[in-house]
Amino acid sequence: EMSAAGSKYIDTEVENAINGVKQMKTLMDKTSKDHQAILHTLEETKRRKEEAVQLAQEKEQELAEKQEVCNETMLALWEECKPCLKHTCMRFYSRTCRSGSGLVGRQLEEFLNRSSPFSIWVNGERIDSLLERDQRQERQLEDLEERFGLLEDGVDDIFQDSTQVYGHIYPFFRAPFGGFREAFRPPVQHVRLPLRSQRFSRDLHPFFQHPHRGFHNLFQPLFEMTQRMLEEAQGGWEHPLGAFGPGRVLAAGQESRNFSDDRMVCREIRRNSAGCLRMRDECEKCREILSVDCWQADPAQSQLREQLEDALRLAERFTRRYDDLLRAFQAEMLNTTALLDQLNRQFGWVSRLANLTQGTDGFLQVTTVLSKTPNLEDPSAPPDTQVTVQLFDSEPLVLTVPGDISWDDPRFMETVAEQALQHYKQ
Repeated sequence: EMSAAGSKYIDTEVENAINGVKQMKTLMDKTSKDHQAILHTLEETKRRKEEAVQLAQEKEQELAEKQEVCNETMLALWEECKPCLKHTCMRFYSRTCRSGSGLVGRQLEEFLNRSSPFSIWVNGERIDSLLERDQRQERQLEDLEERFGLLEDGVDDIFQDSTQVYGHIYPFFRAPFGGFREAFRPPVQHVRLPLRSQRFSRDLHPFFQHPHRGFHNLFQPLFEMTQRMLEEAQGGWEHPLGAFGPGRVLAAGQESRNFSDDRMVCREIRRNSAGCLRMRDECEKCREILSVDCWQADPAQSQLREQLEDALRLAERFTRRYDDLLRAFQAEMLNTTALLDQLNRQFGWVSRLANLTQGTDGFLQVTTVLSKTPNLEDPSAPPDTQVTVQLFDSEPLVLTVPGDISWDDPRFMETVAEQALQHYKQ
């Protein structure tokens, strides 16, 4: 009789937990639909961004083919510009950045030797920056997609295991839980847009087999990393020349103290020596390259230059839009994983019952009930009761019920069952 009363309480808790898993599945399905919409918008933004970059590259090539008229003047200035540019960039790097000046110096030397003054004249580092940003954005999206797939698969695993639990104990369900039959159907197959590198296939069970590990820990390191990258990128767009923008030419020996911009420039120089071209305003001969009038003999170059600038502005606008969409994707995942983590901690334990069957006497078996020795400090107080039970597949548990709850009180077995379930969850 005690076992039956305890199992009645456990049955209700199992039903409530299955209801909670259903909430997890519903939340994941809704998030997956929103996720598909974000992916389609990302693809469209990426397509338009790539078209703009391609147009800019075409206009840059056309200008390069027409630059013969300026070659002699530019090359002479370039030979005087290069040593100043290298000295200025390395002085900034060695004073401001933490390490690696030797490697950066060799990379910069190679970059300047294979570059032409034309790269300064057409702001060529903007195209390099766009191409590099595109690669970083692609890596971020692939990382986010991989982890989103793990999240979906993890919820599906919990849901399918709970489906088996439901199938085992369905005859024992009371209304309104009988209406769950329609809820436990095969999960909808989600179609993701193809990425350049396929998402890794991983064994999920070591991570998800214990409900209290939660989902949140799977994403936190990625969020911290990508948030830093996106903040740095945003700073680069807001201050496109970093500490060396127009009107900020530094006097000899003077150092920039804008640390936010300095860190951004340090990272860019380490990744791409073209970042040193941002410091062209520091060198007189480099500035003179910018003032060379290459279109007096060929006015068509002026139009090409304007078209190049228009294409670059458009590409940068779509790149910023892509960053915004990645942030939205991150925020969606962060909010969803927090909610799923909360639901999983509360209800995910039920999925562990997938391989169990309910015995004839229910999930909770009471084996012994003993009155404990009276309390010597208060002999008049009723002695506590010691109850030994087995819940599901657990080892026998020895629990204590306060002496003021009698054996025939409905609260007695509710207290026993609640304690047993808490031990099982832990």
